[in-house]
Amino acid sequence: MKKILFVINTLGCAGAEVALMALLGSLDPQKYDVSLFVLMNQGEMVNRIPKNVHFLNKEYSDCPIHSEEGKKQLKKHVLKTSLKNGSGIRNIPYVLTNLARMKKKGEIWPEKLLWKMMADGAPRVFENYDMAVAYIEGGAAYYVANYVNADRKVGFIHIDYGKAGYTRKLDKKCYNEFEKIFTVSEEVKNSFLKVYPEYAGKTEIFHNIIDQEGIRKKAEEEGGFIDNFDGIRLLTVGRLTTQKAYEVAIDAMKLLKEKDVGKVRWYVVGEGELRPKLQEQIDKNGLTEDFLLIGARENPYPYYAQTDIYVHATRFEGKSIAIQEAQTLGCCLLVSDCSGNREQVIDGVDGQMCELTPEGISEALAELIQNPEKRKEYQQMAKKKEIDSRKEVEKLLVLLEEKKEFFKKK
Repeated sequence: MKKILFVINTLGCAGAEVALMALLGSLDPQKYDVSLFVLMNQGEMVNRIPKNVHFLNKEYSDCPIHSEEGKKQLKKHVLKTSLKNGSGIRNIPYVLTNLARMKKKGEIWPEKLLWKMMADGAPRVFENYDMAVAYIEGGAAYYVANYVNADRKVGFIHIDYGKAGYTRKLDKKCYNEFEKIFTVSEEVKNSFLKVYPEYAGKTEIFHNIIDQEGIRKKAEEEGGFIDNFDGIRLLTVGRLTTQKAYEVAIDAMKLLKEKDVGKVRWYVVGEGELRPKLQEQIDKNGLTEDFLLIGARENPYPYYAQTDIYVHATRFEGKSIAIQEAQTLGCCLLVSDCSGNREQVIDGVDGQMCELTPEGISEALAELIQNPEKRKEYQQMAKKKEIDSRKEVEKLLVLLEEKKEFFKKK
């Protein structure tokens, strides 16, 4: 039986984590002995880990990572980990050097500065594996590259690498250690290869796996909207982060109200560090009853099924699980014209694209609200999108069966 280790940074309610659960669930327990290690020891999706998977974390908190208590626990973990194995002191030059580079570029990404320290201070996994998979960039990649014993190592990239703040200096040649690098879309692949053109020969697309049948069943469970609102419902699902551009959406909602298109309410399912700032903007613009941050939900699928328009107006994406979930449930989609989204929605066929501006979003929404036939057409086309996960899983498993060949480290 082949032994596979998966490593991920956290198990919070986000796209990569959802895709990982689907991938783990697709692996035959009669053929593969699968283990999982969560670098930051935290995340609310721990209860979704398939029963046959060996969960290696000895200390773990299922506290939501974006809740106030969750953020406190993460900070304590960072402090504790920085004191282990001398990782904090050893990484001071690394942190200061990369912080200076970020300041020079005008963008500071605190979590990117900490990932190497977290990998260096994390508990070691001493068993030897047939394959070790870093299922996300950053800490998981650094950990698998430097501290896991495996015959083959595989990395996954889920995000627009350059726009997300990663650099060669941060990575410190960790991708030399990977025999294969999977990206979740063509645009993610192109973005990664702009940073690492020498890895073109070992980089391949591996589309996110989602359990479409499971999603449809969960959408029929109890839950969803409880406010008895009888107008047009808009929905966005995603963490409250800069990437998701909620401040633009809030301004778009203000403009939409001025267009007199009837009763409209926008709901956001998700949690994150920007909640206080976004709520302040909502209240300041008089949208307290119109733009609702309703928090994270363990089962968001009834909301998708009950919404009139799903809106995904983001700055950049890898390949959005939220869009795939919305398509699975036959939503009318409006998405921003950005990396990632362009690969998932065909403008005017199975959804609509717009500029990421308040004017662009509000105009597109007004058009869809006033055209129910167009919404119905998009819903029907989106629902036709089926995902063949078997082909994707095979890309990973075939590596276990192939004779290992020497690959040149760059």
